[in-house]
Amino acid sequence: MTELNFRRHRRLRSSQAMRSMVKETYLHKEDLIYPIFVMEGENVKNPVSSMPGVFQFSLDTLNAEVDEVVELGIPAVILFGLPAEKDAVGTGAFHDHGIVQEATRQIKERHPELIVIADTCLCEFTDHGHCGVVEGEKILNDASLDVLGRTAVSQAKAGADIIAPSNMMDGFVAAIRVALDEAGFEDVPIMSYAVKYASAYYGPFREAADGAPQFGDRKTYQMDPANRLEAFREAESDIEEGADFLIIKPALSYLDIIRDVRNNYTLPIVAYNVSGEYAMIKAAAQNGWIEEKPVVMETLLGMKRAGADMILTYHAKDVARWLEGK
Repeated sequence: MTELNFRRHRRLRSSQAMRSMVKETYLHKEDLIYPIFVMEGENVKNPVSSMPGVFQFSLDTLNAEVDEVVELGIPAVILFGLPAEKDAVGTGAFHDHGIVQEATRQIKERHPELIVIADTCLCEFTDHGHCGVVEGEKILNDASLDVLGRTAVSQAKAGADIIAPSNMMDGFVAAIRVALDEAGFEDVPIMSYAVKYASAYYGPFREAADGAPQFGDRKTYQMDPANRLEAFREAESDIEEGADFLIIKPALSYLDIIRDVRNNYTLPIVAYNVSGEYAMIKAAAQNGWIEEKPVVMETLLGMKRAGADMILTYHAKDVARWLEGK
């Protein structure tokens, strides 16, 4: 064997202590953002059938969920609202007493240190299920910007720490930044869904948020999954318009995009581990086909390794427990 010349990489894998010493990527509780679905009504805790462990909460059942999030050390939640009534322009999205606004006030009063992120979109609030104002079957870009600005301001007034616009209208970050600044919220950051693909992985979310489009699809404003270079253009536009964070959505099938964006821009990057990704792991685990904990941890580590600073995930509560050895 003396004539062989090769490297012994296994030397650095010989024990758990050795592997820990040379570990390159870490997942921390501080990396996690937990999504919560809030709805009008009383005594509501509706399970989302396609997302085991995920529920829709009314305000009177919300406190217990948020208390658990805080106890687990998760630093941030993002709120998605389900209004009692919908209309063509999504009035409930910007109403001062809308469901997201009321939930934000309630959470911040009880847990002022918890970061509350408000999803800023119209699809859950419009009767047609699209993310903007429509004319016939056309989604109007510029007419939607005013509504999105009004929505962001109402969410900031309610106490939202971060505004997270997800609608993918051109100019949406610029419109929201101007609206926030003019209303005196210069210090409220924007976590833009900068790179959001028209993905089949969103199916379970549409049940959870009751926001499926009533006609057509969202391919005229969300990105083509085949496109890579387009992600640079979208990210650059949002940075120029004043974004403070960049969300890449979905995450699992777009790890290359996360790495591309990380390599080219310095803003904090959020990977959105979306509903379909969550549902697949849950279904496989419930059927005994995979072991849930190591698969989840490996998946989220992959997102961190690709370059994500934070991960928006429905697994957050479980991950926080696992990181504590529970």
